Amino acid sequence: MKRVRLRFPAWTASLTWKALAFLTVMCCALAFFLGALVHVSVTHQTVEQAREKALDKLERASVAYEAGEALPPDAGLDLPGLPDSLRDLVRDGQRGTLVENDLEGRPRMWAARPADGRALTVALDYRQSVETITGLDRAIIGSSVLAIGATLLVGAFAVTRVTRRLHQTAQVARRIGAGDLDARVNDPRNQDPARHQDEVSTVSGALDTMAGTLQSKLLSEQRFTADVAHELRTPLTGLTAAAELLPAGRPSEMVQDRVATMRRLTEDLLEISRLDSGSEQVELDVHQLGPLAERAVRGVDAGRAGAGAGAATGTSTTARTVVATEVRVVRGVSVETDKRRLERVLGNLVANAHKHGRAPVVVTVDGPVITVRDHGDGYPAYLVEHGPQRFRTEAGGGRGGHGLGLTIAAGQAEVIGARLTFANAPDGGAVAALVLPAYEDEEDRTGQNGQSNTK
Repeated sequence: MKRVRLRFPAWTASLTWKALAFLTVMCCALAFFLGALVHVSVTHQTVEQAREKALDKLERASVAYEAGEALPPDAGLDLPGLPDSLRDLVRDGQRGTLVENDLEGRPRMWAARPADGRALTVALDYRQSVETITGLDRAIIGSSVLAIGATLLVGAFAVTRVTRRLHQTAQVARRIGAGDLDARVNDPRNQDPARHQDEVSTVSGALDTMAGTLQSKLLSEQRFTADVAHELRTPLTGLTAAAELLPAGRPSEMVQDRVATMRRLTEDLLEISRLDSGSEQVELDVHQLGPLAERAVRGVDAGRAGAGAGAATGTSTTARTVVATEVRVVRGVSVETDKRRLERVLGNLVANAHKHGRAPVVVTVDGPVITVRDHGDGYPAYLVEHGPQRFRTEAGGGRGGHGLGLTIAAGQAEVIGARLTFANAPDGGAVAALVLPAYEDEEDRTGQNGQSNTK
């Protein structure tokens, strides 16, 4: 039998609720014990005073009874309503007192002693004492409620101030995690050395220090990457010119191919450094997504065909057949995006699918969503879980890369406000999905044009 686990509402997990619940429990427990202590003490004192008065009156009644004089008021032999327990005590030759209601239901302080085989009894009115104790109980309850309410108000105010600072610190931490390295908590307690720091200010100060150190290191790495890539461009340009002067042949082709690879790597590093710096400017315009995707794919296929033709020259190389990419437009829409950057994203995704996957490579446009799928071994587990990482590849078939193509694609997608995800199809193959923000023109918003533009 499956055990059903009790789940509390989400708001009960908050620190404010837990602190207030703790304060409530502690205040109620304290009020209960103090109230019980006062109640027992006052009740005992009241009963003792009433007992002393009853015994004193019982002594006077005994003296009057033995002298044959008239008994005082509220005194007599075997008074009606005498409690049975007190009567049994007198029958055993002892005297005693007891608080109990009389026949009319009024509280009485009874006192009795033996007198010639009968019970000499005194009954004092105990209503005033009962009312005093009842009033005291009401006062204890009322004051406890007021004290608990005041404590909760003060506690809520104090706890809310702490939790507000914690929420602010958590919000800054999320902004830093999202890439905003300029975000800081700037707790006033950390700005003034004369003020004492509490635990929250210590955490916020540590977060600000961590963010500053991280920002400094990342900026240093970005400058290093940009400087290295920039400095490599000049010697690579000369190396390219020199390679073109070599005599025709396989060695010359190999040198030119390696030089071209280094040039692409350098350009990719420069592009990544620009993406990291956040200085990219977006040029938005409205485009039909279907034709734009087809044009981007044709450009990639043309480049692959040119590369295949270049590799086919020479006596020792066999010409390669370049398989074209299939484009399916299920539902075309208009999008407001940067055409150049979107083509760059699609080009890198398609080139990666052909390089590391297997044919057929299918690009599907379904509304504002573009998927690029191959039928190879799929993406590595680290890429699906954490996204692309620079200079880390686990592609099969011996066709490794630098891991920069997908990194650039993810960076450019973020620049144009799109969401790029990577997954593996259940029946095999890698699937990259690019979700673009949809664009609606005036006719779409007024409902006059209900059909999608599909080409």
